[in-house]
Amino acid sequence: MSKTTRATQVLTKAGAVFTVHAYDYDPGADRIGLQAADALGEDPCRVLKTLMVEVDGKPVCVVLASDREVAMKKLAAAVGGKAASMMKPADAERLTGYHVGGISPFGQKRAVPVVIDAAALEETAVYLNGGQRGLQIRLDPKLARDLLKAVAAPVAV
Repeated sequence: MSKTTRATQVLTKAGAVFTVHAYDYDPGADRIGLQAADALGEDPCRVLKTLMVEVDGKPVCVVLASDREVAMKKLAAAVGGKAASMMKPADAERLTGYHVGGISPFGQKRAVPVVIDAAALEETAVYLNGGQRGLQIRLDPKLARDLLKAVAAPVAV
């Protein structure tokens, strides 16, 4: 497995301090983020999942703890919209250039608004997908927010 992806290249170019962590990805896992947390030996609140959604028909990337769900109305409100729904996996892959299970908020093919759950900013370090299945990036969540120009809002249930 290569530890160089578009996500790691974006972070390196930005001069970000981060570490890369590989783990055994289980394609049959019911919840990929929870499987990653377990494989890394980390609390699920520190292993964030990246989801692609549509708010009023427009793409948005949302990042939140792997053991939480998105409150769609709160998410829509965070970006000034009315309604949000999950993006179809094939659309998410086409938009981001990553495979489901390996979607990183960094280095997506097309820049879209990003929302990070405010609770993640309370952690000193979090893991985000590194741009391929079985690869996580560990960094300061505030740095992730700043680099992604993300809106921080309470969007988890």
